[in-house]
Amino acid sequence: MKLGLLSIFAISALFFYSCSSIKQPDSVYETPDFTMEDVKKEEIKRIEALLDKNPVQALWRATLVKDSDIQAKCFDAVVTEFEKEISNKNWFAALRLHKSLAAVGYEGVGNLSKSRKELESLCLENVPGVKMKSSSSSDKVSSYIAGTVTVWVDRGIRIHNGMGYADRVIGSGFFISENGYIITNHHVIADLVDPKTEGYSRLYIKLAADSDTRIPAKVVGWDPVLDLALLKAEVDAAYVFSFGSSEDLDVGDKIYAIGSPVGLERTLTSGIVSATGRKLFTLGSVMQIDAAVNSGNSGGPCIDRNGNVQAIVFAGMLQYEGLNFAIPVEYLKSELPALYSGGKVEHSWIASYGHTKKEEGKDVGLEVQYVMPGGSAHRAGISVGDVIIAADGQPVKTLEDMQNILIRNAARGIILVKYKNANNEEKECSVYLASRPENPGYVIYSSDIIANSFVPIYGMKLVATSTTSKKKYSIEQIISGSVADESGFSENDPVDIRTIKFDDEKTSVYAEIYAKNRKKGYLDVSMAVVAALDSPYYF
Repeated sequence: MKLGLLSIFAISALFFYSCSSIKQPDSVYETPDFTMEDVKKEEIKRIEALLDKNPVQALWRATLVKDSDIQAKCFDAVVTEFEKEISNKNWFAALRLHKSLAAVGYEGVGNLSKSRKELESLCLENVPGVKMKSSSSSDKVSSYIAGTVTVWVDRGIRIHNGMGYADRVIGSGFFISENGYIITNHHVIADLVDPKTEGYSRLYIKLAADSDTRIPAKVVGWDPVLDLALLKAEVDAAYVFSFGSSEDLDVGDKIYAIGSPVGLERTLTSGIVSATGRKLFTLGSVMQIDAAVNSGNSGGPCIDRNGNVQAIVFAGMLQYEGLNFAIPVEYLKSELPALYSGGKVEHSWIASYGHTKKEEGKDVGLEVQYVMPGGSAHRAGISVGDVIIAADGQPVKTLEDMQNILIRNAARGIILVKYKNANNEEKECSVYLASRPENPGYVIYSSDIIANSFVPIYGMKLVATSTTSKKKYSIEQIISGSVADESGFSENDPVDIRTIKFDDEKTSVYAEIYAKNRKKGYLDVSMAVVAALDSPYYF
């Protein structure tokens, strides 16, 4: 896939935006006072209604209420669900339930039929690729081509100007098991799993040793967020790749990319790691490489000299030669069990936004700069200004640490989070992992007042300056590196929010802002500002 990444916002500004409005939500969630008996009883009613639909969320909310009777009901419901998943050998779901019970202090967790360690082992059982060791082969680099395939999606006939054309998508992939499990990009096979797609689609692979034969394949699991997919073909692999660790790679290290650019099978290109930590995904970071990549390379392996997969090629930029990107293999290793369990990978979040906090040049945690009213973090007691230092038993020093923990933990579970508050006191709370929406910014805009929702969306904290007009504000804070910062806004600038519009898919927002800009000598400026409604800073 070739992406014009640098021009996304410039192009999106030309799109038609609908839903023009300056609209505040009808109500904003406020933390209930459960010491009031009537408030507590109403919440218990809501928890009981939630028990059948989502027992884990009901359990978490019961712990917040601190009522022993409703907690006992919820414990019983989750334990029953746990034993049901054990009997069905659904180890992935059982592990989520086990961890959730432990996170809220269930005393009987040691008496469950399976321990966490046993379940973690069972989750990895039979999963292709997870038990492979790194290779130290001295074979020629060209020998690794045998482990790659061309991925071919036949979409039938496309009609254009009354003429029929063969419609197909060509990508690349590589074997991670001898019995035919293959890794590729989600965008290569997206038409096969998108419920909105209409029409005919068939999936095939072509082996490197036999480019004339199309072998039927099927999609096992897919992840649109990290652009990964697991395929299965009934074929014996000529070569199986081992996983390396892209953490061992540094800028300047040699890498090789194998794939089928524009359908030219068995193509190997080489280059170096140009940069790491590029935030082009809405979850996690990617690697920049200068090895030649073209349409059709998507899903192919990016390997080191020993043939270890260090990353998966996913994008390049047509107009900028040598500017290409690959997904670090750590993400693939983290979610292989989820991909193998089948279906779409559902990511989790706690409805917050923030950046890595540094002290004396060192990463010390994840600073919370926004919490969505009614979201998991807000209900759990996490506030703006808190610094998350650990989650799920793992240290958190950076935003990436927290994102990696969320990638490893399925939605609809509970984890423990440790943080330091404004007084530098260390706190701990259990937090429910909600399902991450496709466009978190739009959910936030719909749940909070404009003055607050502009923090994660544009990176500016507003304060209303008029009791009669909902359009007049003053900028209280600008987050460094945000859309507002790069657009030239400053703290204390008076602004009028004249129009807010969303594109039809709710992926981006357009605001017309009239400001007296301090950086421009308080010159009156009317600006059109576009922002994506998802970013790597939501967690």
